[in-house]
Formats: sequence, C-alpha cells, structure tokens
Amino acid sequence: MTPKYEIVIYWSDEDSAFLAEVPELPGCMADGSSYQEALRNAEVIISEWLETAQELGRPIPEPRGKLMYA
Repeated sequence: MTPKYEIVIYWSDEDSAFLAEVPELPGCMADGSSYQEALRNAEVIISEWLETAQELGRPIPEPRGKLMYA
C-alpha cells in the first residue's frame, strides 16, 4: 500500500511548467508540461523520496491527508 501524501500543483511562469510540491516531504517536488504530467512525476518522486529516506534510516512522516494551511 502506497502512503497518500498531499500534492499541491500550480503553474509557474518563471519555470514555464506546472510544479507539484509535497509539503509533508521536505524537498519533494516535481514538474511537468501539463497538470497530469506534474502529478505523474510527483507520484514517482514520492516513491523515490520514501525509498531514499528508508535506505538512509531517516524518519518518514505519516501522511496527514489534508492541507494544514491555505
């Protein structure tokens, strides 16, 4: 079962791309030329972030499942 982390996706004029941030996983971010591509890339990078954290013995945050700020 894959943990469910919040993903925030927005358009960046500076990057000319959609950016997908995972607020609960520090530094976990992806991009894409479309909203859907950014989401797919974020799902891949979440898995890689979790795998790397586990390999390094770092704590893995529990998913909160909702936006804590807006």
